[in-house]
This record gives sequence, C-alpha cells and structure tokens, in this order.
Amino acid sequence: MDSRVELRLLRSFSVLSGELHFGRAAQQLRIAQPALSQQIRQLERAVGVTLFERTSRSVALTRAGSVFAARVRDHLQRIEEDIEEARRVDRGESGRIDLAFISSAAPVVATITRWIADERPGVLLDLHEGTTESVLDHIERGTADLGIVRDAENRPGITLTTVRVEGYVAVLPRGHALVEEAQATAADLAGSPLVLFPRTAGSLAYARALQPFREMEVEPVIAFHASQWSSIFQLVAAGAGTTIAPESAADHVPAGVAVVPLGGTDTRTLVQVAHRAHQTHPIVPTLIDLLRTE
Repeated sequence: MDSRVELRLLRSFSVLSGELHFGRAAQQLRIAQPALSQQIRQLERAVGVTLFERTSRSVALTRAGSVFAARVRDHLQRIEEDIEEARRVDRGESGRIDLAFISSAAPVVATITRWIADERPGVLLDLHEGTTESVLDHIERGTADLGIVRDAENRPGITLTTVRVEGYVAVLPRGHALVEEAQATAADLAGSPLVLFPRTAGSLAYARALQPFREMEVEPVIAFHASQWSSIFQLVAAGAGTTIAPESAADHVPAGVAVVPLGGTDTRTLVQVAHRAHQTHPIVPTLIDLLRTE
C-alpha cells in the first residue's frame, strides 16, 4: 500500500464498503458527502485501483475493492486493539513491571505479588533478586522499575521511601547454649563466630548489623560471609557460627536453626522502596502507597 494512504481514508472506505451508500456513510462519518467522495477518489489514486463501481443509482465494490475491504477491516480492528492496549498500559492495567528485591524483604514482595495478581492480572511481574547495592544498580540502569532494599545509602536520582521498620533477632544453631534463653544480646554472641553478609552487599546495612556489638563494646569475630540469608542460615545450621538478622529475614529458617529475640539494643533496620526520581511507570505510586499502609 502506498505510504500516502492515511488512516482516515481507510476508515472512510471501510464505512462506505459496509453501507454502499455515500449519503449514509457520510452521515455515519459525520462529514459532508462531497468530502467523502473526495476521500474515496484520493484513496483510489493512492492504491492505484478502482475500489467502487458507481452509477447514479447504486454503489458497489469492485473485485479488488471487495478483497481490499476485508483486509482494511482486519487492519482497523488490529489498530483499535493496539490503541486500547496502549491505553491499558498507560493506566497500569497491562504491560510489565520489573521488580528488584533483597531476599530479606520477602513479605514486602509477597504483598506486591498478591496485589498485582488480584488487582492487575494483566500485568507481568518480572522479579530480580539481589543485594541492596545490586538492586540500586538495577534502578540506576533502568533495568528495574521498582526496588525493595534495606538500609540503603542515598544515591543521586533515586528516591527511597521507608515502608517497614524492624528489629533484629539472634539466629543460633539448635544446640547453642542460648537457645533456651528468653533473649540474647550481642555480648552473648561475641564468643561465637559470626556469619554475616559482606559489606559490599550494602555498607549501611552492614554497619547497622554490627551496631548492637558496638553498643555492647564488644568486637565480633566474623568467620564467614554469604550474600544471601538462606546461605547464612544454612551455615548457622551447620554449626559454622551465629548471626543476627532482621526480623522478617528470619521468618523462614531451616531445620537446625533457632531464633531468639535480640536484647540490649534499640538498633532498627529500614526496609525501603527505591525508584528513579522521575520514573513514569503508572503502577509505582500505587504500590508505594500500598506498602506504606501495610
């Protein structure tokens, strides 16, 4: 088809091919009949064939016009569907959202996945698990629309919103002497090797995790690093040491591990939502409001 063919000409042709009457077609299109006649002649010149046989009494499709009419109807239907899909994406009812998150924020991620399944079933949720630093990298690069992080440091162009404030718990091997205690302090744990995530996973989160030890004026011996809490807990279960963890991170621990409240500290850890300061995804503001009211 000639690139000069405009969408309005195709719509006029489609209406006339259905009505086969210039007056009724013009009325349906809300244009004057001479204007419709001019549009059809313009379309025929662009296509290079006669589409209608006209007499003083009747209008009929030519053989070429009949074939063309079927194709045009399909084409216009696809365009209408594409327009509606674009509008659905703009309203946040369709499309895709990329969510990068840390494993210790699983309850927050679960809230998001449930809401999307219930309220936006047409939206594809793509999940990327990582550390706080890697999640922020995703946000900076634009490979994630939304991030769930913990104790993140400020970065230019990224907005952080706190959605949860948590305390810490002690995570011990089942055979540890403190398992039966009502609580454990950082000083109690100082005699055991500590298993912790590396500083590179998030320097502020790393400092917050060690704060209870500093408050007790004891220095922990960090024996192992692991970047995921599941790996840290497995090392604890194997007897490699103990750890302190955010409350939500310890919601699901493996067999062989005990969780005891951590006393002697007021240190808190912040779960935050991260997004680009000038993000345009239509669902992001709704999700932030959802998490802030949880």
